Amino acid sequence: MKAPKTGVLLLQLGTPDSPSVGDVRRYLRQFLMDYRVIDVPYALRQVLVNGIIANFRAPKSAKLYKEIWTEQGSPLLIYGRSVQQKLQQELGPDFIVELGMRYRKPPIHEALQRLKDARVEQIILLPLFPQFASSSTGSALEESMRILSKWQYIPELKIISSYYSDPEFIRLWVEKGRAFNPQEYDTVMFTFHGVPWRHIRKSGCSGACQKGPRACPEITPENSVCYRAQCFASARAVIKDLGLPEEKVVITFQSRLGNDPWLTPYTDKTLESLAKSGKKRVLVFSMAFVADCLETIHEVGTEYQELFEEHGGEKVQLIPSLNDDQTWVSYLASLVNQRVSQAELMATE
Repeated sequence: MKAPKTGVLLLQLGTPDSPSVGDVRRYLRQFLMDYRVIDVPYALRQVLVNGIIANFRAPKSAKLYKEIWTEQGSPLLIYGRSVQQKLQQELGPDFIVELGMRYRKPPIHEALQRLKDARVEQIILLPLFPQFASSSTGSALEESMRILSKWQYIPELKIISSYYSDPEFIRLWVEKGRAFNPQEYDTVMFTFHGVPWRHIRKSGCSGACQKGPRACPEITPENSVCYRAQCFASARAVIKDLGLPEEKVVITFQSRLGNDPWLTPYTDKTLESLAKSGKKRVLVFSMAFVADCLETIHEVGTEYQELFEEHGGEKVQLIPSLNDDQTWVSYLASLVNQRVSQAELMATE
């Protein structure tokens, strides 16, 4: 039997091995010690993460993880494994599909070793982050490259770094949203995971948002590498295809850490303001997460629901993520096949 020609490595952020305090602390330490996540000098990062943040946050985070944990384990890992298996079936025997978590298990180095052992001729790195951020896509790709750089022979590499405005990716979310009848809600919110403003500045973005809180109106050469601009572009594409009126839509950022300025507007503050202004029902898209996890299931589905009710609102309705939907898997297969076809075409020219 011939060896698979192409290896596909799905890259995801990671999850604790269990919801115990010890496992959550280990996960937080690995995650937050990444200089792309907390970008301060190593010595200061050691003090902040190992001396303060991980110790104080682990018990609280462990409690939250227990609330979303299932009999099969972490939702993020369950969906990741399912997508891996379904994508393998869709792509067929000429491919071998692996899943690698940037933090904890299954680790990227083990996934790449399996591709190496299979003697694949090329590897496609496919981060499961639609919008490019240094702390997610950048970190996962850097770790992959670090491991690959130590191989004696490095196969041909291809990277799918972002697909935030791909029409087919947008169509998946439009169909998700349409099923919830957006016209029945007072507000439609698009919430993305936040990052510190300094990450945007360090990316080299020179877009309009650097001069104030307003969003760049479109993707240009000046802001094409900007995570915030990419998030707004994803949301605007869905807004346009759903025909949502501008006055009914808000685009926000959640999950900030520490006291430094993070991307604005903040999701929690916006929901509080909406409730105080008399809005009762909010429909929420969370397009930065392709699989439901702590930030969607608990932060949006529970914490934000409670916050909204506290200030007079009634319902925060989260649209489930793409998870392991077959349409999502088929879309990933199309991305992979496009890269393979492009390479074959170039080889014949």
